[in-house]
Amino acid sequence: MYEKWLKPLSSCALFDGIEPSEILGILHCMDIKIHDYKKNECLTLAGEMLSKIGIVLNGNVSSTKETVSGNRVLISVLGPGEMFGEMAAYSGTKSWPITVIAQSNCTVIFFPQDKIVGCCEKVCISHKKLIMNMLKVLSNRALMLNKKVEYLSIKSLRGKISTYLLDEYEKTGHHTFQLNLNRNDLADFINVSRPSLSRELCKMRDEGMIDFHSTAVKIKDYEVLKKFSE
Repeated sequence: MYEKWLKPLSSCALFDGIEPSEILGILHCMDIKIHDYKKNECLTLAGEMLSKIGIVLNGNVSSTKETVSGNRVLISVLGPGEMFGEMAAYSGTKSWPITVIAQSNCTVIFFPQDKIVGCCEKVCISHKKLIMNMLKVLSNRALMLNKKVEYLSIKSLRGKISTYLLDEYEKTGHHTFQLNLNRNDLADFINVSRPSLSRELCKMRDEGMIDFHSTAVKIKDYEVLKKFSE
C-alpha cells in the first residue's frame, strides 16, 4: 500500500536522510492511513479538532485563512512531498487554524502528531531522525512566516512584487524561472487585488524590468528590481 508513494515521501523534509526501507518501516509501525480527495473538497476546516499532520502524495492543496471581514488569505499552495498542520500541531492549540482545500484531485497521508515525536516501541534510529527532521521543518516554517510578514510590511505594490521575484530568483539561481503560484494565488499571498497585481506586472514588463508568460518569469533588470525591494 505504501510502496507506490515512496517517491513523494522521500522528497518530504520530514523523511530527509531516511532510507526508503526505513520509511516503510515507520509507516507500518505507525499504521498510517492514506486518503483520496476530489477537487475543491475540504480536507480540514479551520476550527475543527486538530490531531494530525498531512503530507501531500499526489495533486495540490491550498491552505487558506479567512479574515474577520470574510476575505480569503492564501497561506500556501502545496504539492507532492509537502506538509501542512505541523506548525499548529505542537503549539498547544487544539483546533486547525487553517482550512485546507484540494486544488485538484489529490492523495494525502495523515500522521498523528503524537506518533511522530512520541517514543517508538522499537526505539529505532529512523524514528530519531524523524524527530530531528521535524524540528528542522518547524524552524524553516518560522523563517518562511517571517518572510511573509516582510512582504506584508512593504507598502508599495511594486516593492512587494520585486521582493517576491528576487526571492524566487535567489532560490533558483536563474534569471528565468517558474512561479509556484498562479496570478490569483500570488495576489492572495502578498495581500493585493488580482487586477492591481496584473496591472503592475504589465507596467514592469513595459518598463523592461521583467518579462513573463503565464507562470514563467524572466528578470531583465536585476538592479532596478533590487532598488524597489529595498
